[in-house]
Amino acid sequence: MSTNQHTRDLDREYVFHSWSAQATLDPMVIAGGLGTEVWDFEGNHYLDFSSQLVNVNIGHQHPAVVRAIQEQASVLSTIGPATANLTRGEAAQRILARAGAPFSKVFFTNGGADANENAIRLARLHCAARGESGRDTVLSTYRSYHGNTGAAIVATGDWRRMPNQYARGHVHFFGPYLYRSEFWATTPEEESERALRHLERVIQAEGPATIAAILLETIPGTAGIMIPPPGYLAGVRALADKYGIVLILDEVMCGFGRTGRWFAFEGYDVVPDLITFAKGVNSGYVPVGGVAISAEIAADFDERVFPGGLTYSGHPLAAASIIGALDAMESEGIIENARRVGAEAIGPGLAQLQERHPLIGEVRGEGVFWAVELVADRSTREPVSAGLIGQLKKELVARGLVPFSADNRIHVVPPCVVTDDEVARAIAIYDEALTVIESA
Repeated sequence: MSTNQHTRDLDREYVFHSWSAQATLDPMVIAGGLGTEVWDFEGNHYLDFSSQLVNVNIGHQHPAVVRAIQEQASVLSTIGPATANLTRGEAAQRILARAGAPFSKVFFTNGGADANENAIRLARLHCAARGESGRDTVLSTYRSYHGNTGAAIVATGDWRRMPNQYARGHVHFFGPYLYRSEFWATTPEEESERALRHLERVIQAEGPATIAAILLETIPGTAGIMIPPPGYLAGVRALADKYGIVLILDEVMCGFGRTGRWFAFEGYDVVPDLITFAKGVNSGYVPVGGVAISAEIAADFDERVFPGGLTYSGHPLAAASIIGALDAMESEGIIENARRVGAEAIGPGLAQLQERHPLIGEVRGEGVFWAVELVADRSTREPVSAGLIGQLKKELVARGLVPFSADNRIHVVPPCVVTDDEVARAIAIYDEALTVIESA
């Protein structure tokens, strides 16, 4: 029996997978990886244009991150969160240096979901500290994903919230998405203006005095990599200020290089009150996430006890991996590479694909964060079927590329270290696979 098959057998027999019907699974075997490539036990190599779950920003097996974890493990493998730890402190210092003012503290979590969970808690408690204990509602968009814990999954705007929707205190609204506008807009400026008017009416209808926070992905990721139109995020900030609402920006997927910036919000004339992060902060080498907290909100807990905590908050191996990843990203120009390769290689390459393939309705993105929206008819913008997406994924894997798909889209999300040559290889693979699908 081959090692690939043995791995599949073990997986099928003993592993319970998330978001899946277990009997129909046939997962790809991955034995190793380096940079932008992964491979199985039989020597089949694949370009990883999914970055696994859009988190391996620095690439697979980056020596600086591996070394940081190994060195920390040899000194101190674990420690309780109530202690002071040098590595944890240095990791927080590095994150705050990139976030800038007004952020002063980091609360570490195990991942992005519980980062959003604790950001929501912080926002509600901040309102209570101001004497506004009636503020507990959180506004978030229908097209969003914020994680799979109690409040985070209810804040999520897609189907995954419905079977988990036990908690209350969450209201959804429509964010901007010009390609499928809910606001009959025809320009980005119209979309921004009308989406902001819609949000303000939701705030007014719900009652501003009941709302603790607006929680937004700076750039919605799983929902479609929808780039905010001009003025939208600044307008949300203005509404939050007008009505005394905490603004939380979820940078779990779009942060730490994905857009060619340390944080995506840096490109949109907005600064939130809380930032949630995970994924790219250490490229997923060790589970970690967190909340960057503004000085004003952090001060609420100088004398009050924060009623929350996690056994592995600021785990030293995770903290070491953050230091290794952020230092390498800075010294090696990895953020700059993501920005350049998006503008010079990925964007133009996908635009050429759109010209050649009628299945492509729209291409959008920046940095190494792109979506290719597939439609059955460009004039009606009818989405392609799930079956067609499944066929396309098989064609891509057969040609040596690991894809990321969501609904009727293929997301082009390689590691930030991707080269122009690797992008060219990937574009050729997308081209071939789309040609096969269109001629079927």
